[in-house]
Amino acid sequence: MNKYVVFDFDGTLVDSKAVFMTAFNYLADKYRFKRIDPDNIDYLKQLSTLERIRVLKVPFYKIPVLTSEFIQLYKQSLHHIVLVEGIADVLQQLNHNGFKTAIVSSNAVTSIQSFLQHNHITGIADIYSSSRVFGKDKAIQKFLKKNKLRNTDVLYVGDEQRDIIACKRTGVRIIWVSWGFEIEEVVIGSAPDFTARTPADIIRIVSDNLI
Repeated sequence: MNKYVVFDFDGTLVDSKAVFMTAFNYLADKYRFKRIDPDNIDYLKQLSTLERIRVLKVPFYKIPVLTSEFIQLYKQSLHHIVLVEGIADVLQQLNHNGFKTAIVSSNAVTSIQSFLQHNHITGIADIYSSSRVFGKDKAIQKFLKKNKLRNTDVLYVGDEQRDIIACKRTGVRIIWVSWGFEIEEVVIGSAPDFTARTPADIIRIVSDNLI
């Protein structure tokens, strides 16, 4: 049976902080909630996604509309997004070692496909998108069902507490990466199964635990 390493996109495979902040602040000005200031980035990194939404006073009822608009703004800035250093080698090595790779993200499938094509990243077997910020567990379940996988056949790689929570709900083990937006103090209470402090750590963890 195939073994999959499934990746989050933003913050895990790519560094999109600058694009995220520009798009968010455009929407903040349009809908009159709080902007992200470069001076408060370090503070926001100490908060979970839900806590950041509250601190920035984003109206919960507007999140579906904001998400749709954000995706359109994001698409216009794909050329400003870069792969995390070393990730291309990790993807190549995983495929070489016989593991399949996929992406389950809150981002749009078309944006991810465009980025991968532009950066000549091949070998990604599937891309799934969660239609809701906090609905990634549903996308993971859909991925498992389509590919007829047990949750033990998969390791998920992500950078946020909500990734960990989604994996706990589906019984999929998760590798939390330290180079994303949320710091370790935020996620540690959610008990990720493994921690990768460099992209190369992903290879070691997968080789030792996805048998």
